[in-house]
Amino acid sequence: MAKVSAEQLGSEPIGQLLVKQAVPASIGILVMSLNILVDSIFVGNWIGSVAIAAINVVLPVSFFIGALGMAIGIGGSSIISRALGADNHAKAVKTFGNQITLTLLLTISMVALGLYFVDSLIPAFGGKGAIFGPAKIYYVIVLYGIPFLALCMMGNTVIRAEGKPKFAMIAMIIPSVGNLLMDYIFIYLFDWGMHGAAWATTIGYILCFSYILYFFRSKNSELKLTPRCFVLDFPIIKEIGSLGFVTLSRQATTSVVYLLMNNILFGLGGEAMVAVYAIIGRMLMFALFPVFGVTQGFLPIAGYNYGAQKYQRVRESINKAILYASVLATAVFIGLFLFPSEIASLFLSSKEGLPESELAINAFVLEHTPTAMRWVFAATPIIALQLIGAAYFQAIGKAVPALLLTLTRQGFFFIPLILILPNFLGELGVWISFAIADVLATVVTGFYLRREIRTTLSPATS
Repeated sequence: MAKVSAEQLGSEPIGQLLVKQAVPASIGILVMSLNILVDSIFVGNWIGSVAIAAINVVLPVSFFIGALGMAIGIGGSSIISRALGADNHAKAVKTFGNQITLTLLLTISMVALGLYFVDSLIPAFGGKGAIFGPAKIYYVIVLYGIPFLALCMMGNTVIRAEGKPKFAMIAMIIPSVGNLLMDYIFIYLFDWGMHGAAWATTIGYILCFSYILYFFRSKNSELKLTPRCFVLDFPIIKEIGSLGFVTLSRQATTSVVYLLMNNILFGLGGEAMVAVYAIIGRMLMFALFPVFGVTQGFLPIAGYNYGAQKYQRVRESINKAILYASVLATAVFIGLFLFPSEIASLFLSSKEGLPESELAINAFVLEHTPTAMRWVFAATPIIALQLIGAAYFQAIGKAVPALLLTLTRQGFFFIPLILILPNFLGELGVWISFAIADVLATVVTGFYLRREIRTTLSPATS
């Protein structure tokens, strides 16, 4: 696979460049998503459906802390892409050093708090009844590996900002393969149960961190750090924070959604209903990998060319990214609409001798998941506009519109909907909230993106 240098981001044809950036990103996201998917299948078949629900309870807490690294990474990478486009290498290197310092300070502090409040956080996120015990086991072990995850998320976005998507792809593949291998050893062979699932995940994070450290210490990276780069610089920190806050807000909102969904669904159907949402959540992470890949590939292209004031190329990258992502999203929609029952059955144990309670949960999940999945993904064909539009404002350093558009779907529409509709429609009200929020958020994003193109990116300003 051909390498892409930072300079090529401003010179190669956009379509060709987008494919070079998006394909490795998509493959990396695919493998990472497959890891989450297969990990859930292993856990469901080898431990039980309650274990899947337990992991679903832990994810929003661990991912929020890990997302601090992603937020710092995306915020800083926007600066790095524009600095490289403007031929300001010193600022790019200084930004990277500050990203590392910030990530370590914030994530270690958050892990300490997360461990201290463990018995309060797990029930708050829906870890009640039979779910609490396995959720606590998984949570405590995985939290020790979260600083490594945060550094991986941060480093991966910087690698992509340098125009090295192949290495970013490998960094995403390594922990996934490592986790699945450890799953087989720890859960299936050693029969460690939730302990095994947690240690497999944590070891995967450490393997990823080791590879990213190798990349930045090798000749493949253009960002060579000196000790002075790690000293926090307030203007850079402020810019990283304003842009990274967009990503962090999105993840914080996602964590709030998990909290509300797990509690609302537990009230509607107990552990079994939470297990349905756990399967839906895995498919939300997995099925949209090509769309997320195009979005990730689009970010450095838009940021670099905006920094170089090549606005015609920015416009072209927006149009082609939306087109490519829309085609892929439609293909995903068709597959999920046609085969929801088959997908749900993959997560459930079919071995003989299951307890009656487990058999009852499996039957409930198989009955309720297909309808839920179809409603959740009903608006998938149009979400490309929403994702690319929000990503554009983040790529060019416009933090306020990026933040507002990022929060539009879940914060402004989805959360109010799931608080209101289930009171009138029950379970159905939960699932149709996904589609309604997607449609409304896409309309709002399309309006603001069109206005931005007509003003900042019009031919007259190119």
